[in-house]
Order: sequence, then C-alpha cells, then structure tokens
Amino acid sequence: MEAERYGLAVGRIREIAGGGCKEGIYGSYFRKTASFIAALADVREYIRDGGLHRAALEELQRLNHRLYEDVLPENYGESYANPAYAASVFGPDMGRVLSFLYTEMRSLIAFAFEQDMPEMLIRMELFLEVYSSFACAWEEGRTAPGAEEVRQVLYWFASDYQEAEAERKLRMQLKPEEDFALRIIMDSDPEDLRYLYYFGEYITENELETARHLNRMPEGEIRKMADTYTEGYRIGFEVCGKDISKKKVVNIRYPLGFERLIRRAVGNFADIGLKPSIYRAGHSIFQGKGVNRIGYCAVSANRQYDYDHKDDEALLLDRQYANRCLEAVRAAFGKMKEEAAVFGGPAVVEVFGEEPFVPEVKPEACAFTEKQQELAAQYRAALGVIQNEYMKGEERSFTCIAFPIPAIGERYEEIFDEIVKINTLDYNLYRGIQQKLIDALDQAEYVRIRGMGRNRTDLKVRLHRLADPERETNFENCVADVNIPVGEVFTSPLLSGTEGVLHVGRVFLAGLEYRDLEITFRDGMMADYRCGNFDKEEENRKYIRDNIMFHYDSLPLGEFAIGTNTVAYMAAKKYGIGDKLPILIAEKMGPHFAVGDTCYSHEEDLVSYNPDGKKIVARENEVSALRHEDMEKAYFHCHTDITIPYDELGELTAVREDGSGITLIREGRFVLEGCEELNRPFS
Repeated sequence: MEAERYGLAVGRIREIAGGGCKEGIYGSYFRKTASFIAALADVREYIRDGGLHRAALEELQRLNHRLYEDVLPENYGESYANPAYAASVFGPDMGRVLSFLYTEMRSLIAFAFEQDMPEMLIRMELFLEVYSSFACAWEEGRTAPGAEEVRQVLYWFASDYQEAEAERKLRMQLKPEEDFALRIIMDSDPEDLRYLYYFGEYITENELETARHLNRMPEGEIRKMADTYTEGYRIGFEVCGKDISKKKVVNIRYPLGFERLIRRAVGNFADIGLKPSIYRAGHSIFQGKGVNRIGYCAVSANRQYDYDHKDDEALLLDRQYANRCLEAVRAAFGKMKEEAAVFGGPAVVEVFGEEPFVPEVKPEACAFTEKQQELAAQYRAALGVIQNEYMKGEERSFTCIAFPIPAIGERYEEIFDEIVKINTLDYNLYRGIQQKLIDALDQAEYVRIRGMGRNRTDLKVRLHRLADPERETNFENCVADVNIPVGEVFTSPLLSGTEGVLHVGRVFLAGLEYRDLEITFRDGMMADYRCGNFDKEEENRKYIRDNIMFHYDSLPLGEFAIGTNTVAYMAAKKYGIGDKLPILIAEKMGPHFAVGDTCYSHEEDLVSYNPDGKKIVARENEVSALRHEDMEKAYFHCHTDITIPYDELGELTAVREDGSGITLIREGRFVLEGCEELNRPFS
C-alpha cells in the first residue's frame, strides 16, 4: 500500500515538473519544486541499485553539488529557500509559507540517501496537498488560495505526524541498531574518500582535507586523540560518582571527515560496554533546524540559509500545537523508557575555523511573536521535565572536544597539531595550580571582576557561605574530563548580591558573532542587555533575546569560572585564530560567565568532591532551588558561556567578609603565589 502511494505521488509530481500546471509565478514555483523532488526520487533509486558505490569520485561530487547548489551563497539570492526572495515574488505572507514548504522538501535529500520511503512519501503528499489547494483556486478563477489556507495545510501536516516523528527522533538517539551512519563509518575504507558522499550531506574541501589529514597521521596520534575523547567521557561518570556500568548507549556527535577518529572511539566505547547511536543533525521541522547543529553533519552549505529558517516553527506554534508536541514526546518516551534508562549521554566532537558569521536579520523570515516567545519558553521547560523524567540528569554525563578544519587557513596542519597538544595537556599540573586558586576563592564572600582598556566589565559575583571550610568548597577543580581541554575552576554563584556589568568587545557564541556585548545583572538576573551588531537598537536586543536568551525575559547567572589554559590563549594569539575558537576552548582562556542553568543542572542533589577531598557544595542558586516546588520554573534548558579574554581583564579579586582581598589576576596575569606556571606561555 505504501509503495503504491509512493509510486502515485512520484508520478503526479513528475507530471507537474513536466509542465502540467498553470503558468505564472506560482506555476514556476511548483514546477521547480516538483523537479527537485522528482530528482530525489531518482537519487533514491540510484542509491538503492548500488550507484553510489560504483560511481567515481568526480561523479559523486557532481551529484552532491546539484543537490545543494540552490542554497549555496552564490545562488541563494534567487532561491525559494530564501524567505526574502520568496516574499519579493509572492508577497510576505505567501512567501513565508512557500519558503517553508520548499525548505521542508529539501529534507528529502537525507531521506533519499537513507532509503527512507515513508519519510519521503509524507512530504511528497504534503507538496501535492498544497499544490491541490492552488489548483482548486485556479479552477475557481482565483490567482491563489489565501496564505492562511496554505499555512493550515502545513500546520495539520506537522501536527498529524508529530507522534510518529517524535518516536523516530527518539529512536535515532536511543537505539544503536538505527545504524545508517555507523555502517558507513565502520565499513568504508577511510583512504577512499568517496565514502564521504554516502552520507548525503554537503561535502566541501573542509571534509575532504580533514579526512586526508587524519589519514596521514600516525596510528599512535589517532589513538591518543580517541583515548582523550573517550576517557573524558568515562571520567565524567567517575568524578561525579555515577555508575557507567548501568549505561549501554553513547550518542556520538561529530563533523564529517573525522571518521578515522570515530572508528577508533567506537572501539574504545565498546571496551567500556557502550554502543554508539549516531544520528544526523536536524534538517526538517520535526528534527529542529538552525545554526546550532546537533548530530553528525558537514560544514554548512550556507549559514545564512540556516539562520533564515531557525525559527520556522513560528509558522505553526500555538498552545494546541505545543501541547500536541509534548504529548507526542511523552508517548515516545513511554514506548522507549527502557532504552532511555540506559542512555549515557552525548560524546561530542566539535570543529572550528570558519570565518566569523554575522547574519542578516530578515523581516521576511519566520519569527516568534512575543506571545509565541513566552509559549516557546514554557514548551522548552516542559520538554526538559519530560526528558529528565526518563533520562535522569543525575545518572548521565557527556564529553566534548574540538579540532580545527582547513578553513582556518594555510597553517591548518600546524594549528591542528597544536590543538591536539592543547587537548592532551598534563592535567595533574593544572590540578595542583587550580587548587591554589580555589583555596583563595573559598575565603571570599564575593569575587570582584573589572575590565581594563576598553572593556567596561565591573561585576560582583557573590559566593555561597561555607559552613565548614575545612571540608567544603565552592569551586570544582575541572581538568580534562567532560570539557576538554583543561582547565578551569567553576562554581554556581548565589544570585542575591550578584550585581554589575559584564562586557566583552567581541565574542562568538554558537557560531554567531557579538560585537560590544554588554549585560547588566541585578540580583544575578539579566536586567538589561545590548550589543553593537546592527544599527538599530531593537535589532540588537532581538538578536540577543533570540540567540542567547532563547526568548526568555531574563536569565540567571548560572556559572562563574576562571579559565587557566594560557597555552590555548597564546596559541590563539600566535596563529590569529581567537575569533574562530569554539567556546569549549575560549572558556578556558579567561574568566567566563554562563547565563541560563547552573553547571549542575538536574544534578544539584548529587554529592561530589574535588581531588583534595573537599565536598563541592555550591551546586544550586535561588532559581534552581525552585525544583522542589515547580520543575518548570527551576530550569531554562540553556547555558551560554561568555568569556573575558586575559588581555581585557584588569582585575579579579576574592573579597573577604571584612573587605580585604586576595587578587588572583591583575592586568591579564596571574599574581597569586603558586600560579607562576600559568604566566609562562605569555613569555
């Protein structure tokens, strides 16, 4: 029955592509979109019949380019995927819904490569249903149906399939047998780079040269990289007192090109009893889209395209839809509660090196209204409660490591080797130095942080009172476990009494650039915020609210930390890559401040100790303490680190109750006795 429906849908789409529709702007849209869908039906058959494995590299490259050429920057100006272009052709309302539809049809690329006929079919039928509404309008003598009529078709498509899609998404995360990517990774010859084109992602020289570079590396280096990655994951369980033996699945998220590393990591995880789930980054309205891509993926074909469609859900979101989504997620977890219980958490490989990206904010793109922003925040909170019910935060962990890609510049291989060195620094050395910082900080009532030069930071961060300083500590001594590389000391500060201004001249968060970012805190909550990205102040505030605050009215200061990795800081200076480093490394290069949840989100009641045996007691703040009354008020399900680099830092002083202070950093250098080694890279 399904195959018959599929055949009928493909046949009708081929008719439309062949000219079987009305002329004019809408006819052009449907013919072009139908041609794209029909081409993907051909691709599915080509792959089913073994065409990928028979094809030469050049043929695979031509196919890959054809599938993505419409959204490449040089063509995007006249693509229906571009909401600004679609609005210029169809008007703002119709342009928004037809751009949404066109983008959803692009998700067929992944399903064609995965040979997933059901997923292709439901989207083909969606296209035909929208086309039928236009055909009916034409028969009635109208130019087109109303934009709201088309939006309703999209709305009920997303709502009707929500349960099946929620189950599919969770299955990809929890079940290793959903192994499309794993088979490519483990069964392909890494020396034969044709395998990169088997995933269905857009492949650039970044993926190809990354794979070549790893292929040239000695096996010992690959082993060291993989061991650091997988040991970080294992140690994350160990230091938090969590039992990894209860877990059976680890979710590997990585960028294409690193398959040789991942093959080794899969073996390492098997040695500790874990099987990998490896799923694709979101590409459909059901999986989530945007600039922060979670899952395996390649470098984006067009970051502006990703940004333009990050809020596509605004076309659908209302209370009924949100409730439907939550019901679907709960039902999916109910079916897979046993698998959820043995899910260990993600092991992430990140990459960096692309040119900094400042998006164009387009009024034609989908955007949340104020009411939708409030609803989206409520939805995220409720979703987090459901997820934590089945995958308890206090029982799972994660790890994250980052490497450069060739886009970083001509000295790529040299920079890559330097980052490997940074990722494998001697954690014992840092552990001892960081303990000296913690010993000083534990004497403080609050910490005073001030910028220098053009940096306007003037902030007071209040710490928890230690009932027993001989046995308790506020700060965790973090070496190389979940957050690779070393090193930092961090805490969850008190909100009451945390006041002042955090400022940084330039910072990159989740792939987006922020210029002259300034946040004002009152009692630990964001009271005001601004940046200098755009000419209009309202655009700057919206940029921060959308991408840092995730549509909340305010967020707490969830973490205060001091990064100690001066080796990474000076490497960034040496190679001129400070603007390209991920937050994973950048947060180790100076004090950093996270807005959102604390660093112990959903783990507040666990007991953990530093290497010196002291119990870490600063595990919550006044907001996360609300979990005892209302879980949805306690968590925001976001955590964004903002770092002040050493060369913008004038002073960091631990201030005791009597007003006396212990200065740890002055004018960008560590001045606390016993921390001299941290200044060595500066010279």
